[in-house]
Amino acid sequence: MADNIDNVPKGAKAGLHEIQKRLGFIPNLVSALADAPAALDGYLALNQAWNHSSFTAEERQIVLLAASVENSCRYCAALHTTMLKAMRTAPATIAAIRNRMALQEPKRNALVKITGDIVAGRGFASEGAKRDFLAAGYEATALKELTVGIALATMGNYLDHLDPTPIDPALTIEAR
Repeated sequence: MADNIDNVPKGAKAGLHEIQKRLGFIPNLVSALADAPAALDGYLALNQAWNHSSFTAEERQIVLLAASVENSCRYCAALHTTMLKAMRTAPATIAAIRNRMALQEPKRNALVKITGDIVAGRGFASEGAKRDFLAAGYEATALKELTVGIALATMGNYLDHLDPTPIDPALTIEAR
């Protein structure tokens, strides 16, 4: 894991500067990617594509949290919980996602359910989850966009599984 931007391969410096500018710090997970510039570039490209999807910023974080919970990634669950709290998402919503419980709001519940189905099903989702997702008001193209968010979360989740990442001090409280 890179302890500072000056000590990373040249190909990783721009990506790390971008993250530091946007977040004010470099999360340990991103820092862990710095010694593999191709992996860092792929992660940042997926993130950029995900940010241009039809989902709201809050919905994008909900997907990332739901996928991270399904993939049992403590680091990413802590990160996305912190992001949702910063967006002032209701604590009950965050707790329900983290505990794999139904959400009170049907649209968000449909989003979490299909995300969990796709992750657990390794790309497959139940017909009921797809029907509920569309009935909740999402367009059919959003189902395809959802795969970008799941790929982004899964990439971070798998990286953490392969090389466990220390949870950043700003996220430690969320690691439970």
